[in-house]
Amino acid sequence: MVRALVVDPSAPVGVRLADVPEPVPAPGQLLLDARHVSLNLGDLNDARSGRVPPGAVLGSDVAGVVVRTTDGGPPIGTRVVGLAAGAFAERVVVDETAVAPVPDHVDLAAAAALPVAGLAALQSLRAAEVGPGKRVLVTGAAGGVGRFAVQLAGHAGATVLASVGSPARGAGLDAEVIVGLDGLTEPVDIVIDNVGGPQLVAAWALLAPGGVVQSIGWSSGEPAVFPPYATVGPAKSLTSFLIDTATAGADLGELLARLADGTLTVDLGWQGDLADVAEAAAALRGRRIAGKAVLRVTG
Repeated sequence: MVRALVVDPSAPVGVRLADVPEPVPAPGQLLLDARHVSLNLGDLNDARSGRVPPGAVLGSDVAGVVVRTTDGGPPIGTRVVGLAAGAFAERVVVDETAVAPVPDHVDLAAAAALPVAGLAALQSLRAAEVGPGKRVLVTGAAGGVGRFAVQLAGHAGATVLASVGSPARGAGLDAEVIVGLDGLTEPVDIVIDNVGGPQLVAAWALLAPGGVVQSIGWSSGEPAVFPPYATVGPAKSLTSFLIDTATAGADLGELLARLADGTLTVDLGWQGDLADVAEAAAALRGRRIAGKAVLRVTG
């Protein structure tokens, strides 16, 4: 048996610590001794929405050490980061194609913050064809996805506008920081939207012809009501987004390389133990965390 965070609708934050059977890897999967996991708002929403059923292990982001491998897979003892269903446990199975080795000098806690938020930022910007000369608006820029998107867009040569909820939330962002969309009048080419609701409607109105909104999240929890004829005019697009797991391993490798050479940084806004999940959840929902929340599992 191993300790894990399982979905429990009766618990205050929808999850509780429990002992569950150690998972058994299927062909093409690795077994990891988890060291750190990262909590996302999406995980909390999964627990409450029923997307992850009661009793199932929650989570997606894990960094740890390989304890069982596959033919041609990373050797036992390799430090890796991966995108895995049921990541919030002492032992985790993960597809071999969804992991990447962690360089020796990269902290596993920082690596654990990469999968969901880092992949969402990297893949959405790629889909939007970010590049030099583009104006990129990142909403919810103080959060995990937002902070990665700001950095990656900047390194791609774009002009980056970082929308946050308050001036304090913009600390450390290497971009033009704005509160909400106040004062923003010039068109933008790309919107990486983490907020949804009325801010998505306002961002759509700012989008230049040929531009695209990548809808990454919906942290506002509010409906987006478009006024009549808002979608009539020069062509532009609003695109839903889901992480492409087929390229997860390779994309995690790219993010780790950037982390290793200093061109990408991870802001760990909260760290604690697996048992402290309620505290982390409250801080995330209360927007008291700038960056990522990481839970220590073992080691």
